[in-house]
Amino acid sequence: MKLLSRFAFLALLFLLPFTGGCQYVRYFTPLNPSNSSSKPVSHAAFDALLKKYVDAQGMVNYSGLRADSAALNGYLKTVSDNLPNNTWSKQDQLAYWLNAYNAFTLQRVLRAYPLKSIKDLGGDKTLVNTVWDQKFIRLGKDKYTLNDIEQRIIRRHFDDYRVHFALVCAAMSCPKLRREAYVASRLNQQLDEQGVDFVNDPTKNKLMNSKAEISSIFNFYPGDFKKDGNSIQKTINRYAKQKISPEASLTYMNYNWALNEQK
Repeated sequence: MKLLSRFAFLALLFLLPFTGGCQYVRYFTPLNPSNSSSKPVSHAAFDALLKKYVDAQGMVNYSGLRADSAALNGYLKTVSDNLPNNTWSKQDQLAYWLNAYNAFTLQRVLRAYPLKSIKDLGGDKTLVNTVWDQKFIRLGKDKYTLNDIEQRIIRRHFDDYRVHFALVCAAMSCPKLRREAYVASRLNQQLDEQGVDFVNDPTKNKLMNSKAEISSIFNFYPGDFKKDGNSIQKTINRYAKQKISPEASLTYMNYNWALNEQK
């Protein structure tokens, strides 16, 4: 068993340089940062910023948002100072983490704006030096990475593949950034709406009956879409207007890492 574990660890180290920032990564240790005295936070400030600086196509007015960065930083201070705990509902906790990921991503882009791609902000070795591995996120007294939030918190504690339709890493091939913050009272509806929008977007998924050229997100996280007898085809058909065969052959589109910026 020890030999097998050591082999798995060495295999992971070998593969790291060849994986991208948002690819399917199994972190060994989950995280659960919390504040026992906190109450669910209001996301109204983030909601107002999204409505003001994100258009119907999910593109961001980064120039305008940069001029209003004090408002974004103020919201993120509230997030940082009020970590969730187990007295919060699961919906409140997940809404918190989805908003935190998206808002901190915007903040990281603004700190280096203008730029062509978020990938320009780091190296190409996953879990080592990509922008998703930089510890710039203060939560409580400690600092975390975007990968910590996505891989070690959201994916480890919330068994819901729809999070991949909601997390936006500032790239054209990501799901559209929603023009409102996630909130517990409507979270299930919001995630389903994100699924419908993403699956039926022809720039991200080209659907035909017997075959489909689909987003690489389905290839980055295949296990998340295949749990409990599910399949990628079933996931697509849950939201697709153009249904595909349960045995449809799947190919994956190249991921466009250009910044999701309004032109």
